[in-house]
Amino acid sequence: MPHHQPRSALARRVVVVVALLLAVLFAGLGTWQVMRLQWKLDLIARVDARVHALPAAAPPAARWAQLSKAADEYRRVRLVGHYLYQFTTPVQALSELGAGFWLLTPFCTTEGHIVFINRGFIPAADNKPGTYAARRASANPCAGQGGEKLTITGLLRISEPGGGFLRENDPAGNRWYSRDVALLAQARGLANVAPYFVDAGKNQDPPGAPERAVGGLTVIAFQNNHLIYALTWYALAVMVLGAWWWVRRHGARLTDD
Repeated sequence: MPHHQPRSALARRVVVVVALLLAVLFAGLGTWQVMRLQWKLDLIARVDARVHALPAAAPPAARWAQLSKAADEYRRVRLVGHYLYQFTTPVQALSELGAGFWLLTPFCTTEGHIVFINRGFIPAADNKPGTYAARRASANPCAGQGGEKLTITGLLRISEPGGGFLRENDPAGNRWYSRDVALLAQARGLANVAPYFVDAGKNQDPPGAPERAVGGLTVIAFQNNHLIYALTWYALAVMVLGAWWWVRRHGARLTDD
């Protein structure tokens, strides 16, 4: 049989060090995924509690700067005021009812500011050319008596700047791919606008609305693959340790055969 040179002590030490470093790295990544899993489960529980809580008053202007996605998204809120239907903007959407548009309409609250309300979904066929023109306010549109006084309940949502996937919002062309509150307010010439919008619940559109949108279609889903990732990293750590043990036990014998 051909004679193989035995491995040097240095080479074996290098193998041991590399194997241990890889095992520690993989185990560390697995532990990090376990921590992420606990964080995700806590987030899901907190959001579930918000969604099923009784509606509370929408955050006032004094709290706008402190709002965050982690702490406030999907809170059930209640607003009182009237719609500015003339500034309704369709935003491209894909819902359980198919392709179409969300209808975002400014809502003048009794507190004196504006909140965009996602009144709900309409099919693509209902967004006929010219139906939702890109109008701008020439003065304070909330001044005066206003329209029908309504109470709206729904879920607070954080603004979606930046447009959709590979598509930027086009205010000049009145083409919208995300619910970017700040840009919508700027395009419509509206001031004192909340930095969030509200997804209206089911059957919130009043009979006098120019069109009826289907509300209550908010999808609340969280991707949670952290357990699978953790098990994968731990399995890799075990495999590396197993390979190191096998080489240590049998490697010398094989090189001497």
